[in-house]
Amino acid sequence: MLHRRTFLGLLATAPFVARPALAATPEVFAGGGVAINGVDPVGYFTDSAPVLGNPAHTILWRGARWQFASPESMMAFEMNPTAYAPEYGGYCAYAMSKGAIATTVPEAWTINQGRLYLNYSVNVRSIWIKDIPGNVVRANGFWPDILAG
Repeated sequence: MLHRRTFLGLLATAPFVARPALAATPEVFAGGGVAINGVDPVGYFTDSAPVLGNPAHTILWRGARWQFASPESMMAFEMNPTAYAPEYGGYCAYAMSKGAIATTVPEAWTINQGRLYLNYSVNVRSIWIKDIPGNVVRANGFWPDILAG
């Protein structure tokens, strides 16, 4: 983990509000219990855009409800959820690379090496994409242990 002083320095200069993980942080970021604010995770891959899911096409996976634009999209996810679910449980990938947890918005996304990454904001995504490989290595060092607090 980051030293307290280093982490506080990051917070002072960060363009987003990150927080250290608290005990029992849910495995998937799901505001109101719905992952990716109701956006279909498969749509990022098939349509190269966030596509709003339909509550009629919902499944429960890893403690969150996931919504899909179509039955076909839902079936693709069911067949291989880890291929479509965002890395780091849908928490901000850049914050994760700093040893913190932050929420995300569906429009701040990147697919790299076949993996979906979400960020706190489009501005944070612009920082994330400057060094995706390095950020992934750092974030992987914190995930999933950061959830334990």
